[in-house]
Amino acid sequence: MAKMTFSSKWGRVAVSKKTPSADAQKSAEDAVREMKNTARPESGEDYREKSLRMHGLVCARCGRDFSGANRQLLTVHHKDGNHHNNPPDGSNWENLCAYCHEDVHSREVLADYLGDSASSRDVNLVYGDTSTASSDTESLLAKKLRQALQKK
Repeated sequence: MAKMTFSSKWGRVAVSKKTPSADAQKSAEDAVREMKNTARPESGEDYREKSLRMHGLVCARCGRDFSGANRQLLTVHHKDGNHHNNPPDGSNWENLCAYCHEDVHSREVLADYLGDSASSRDVNLVYGDTSTASSDTESLLAKKLRQALQKK
């Protein structure tokens, strides 16, 4: 678009048009449009749309149905955690709503934080298997809970 300048020298209005130079700055809209076009995946690489088409607009965990109006809440979860592993058959994808997707990833973080020993100890306490749980690793709360259950 040509740049126009107006001047009122000696009571007259003069209009001069200047063509933009090649090194002139682009408008913000043009810059955003160009970034979107360069970031757009090549045809056949949009795994989200493929997964939604293959698996339907249903969350694989809670079973909630989604329509066109709220389909942005449905996300694609990569089962192996590798976002670059996108097989054409969709075997690495799972459609999850935003809430279930967050739950899956927060459980992974919690499991990494607690480690293997904590999870096995919790399972032993829940099922009452005292053969593998040593009394020195039990917490005070676990001991009190065991005593309360034995009284009943």
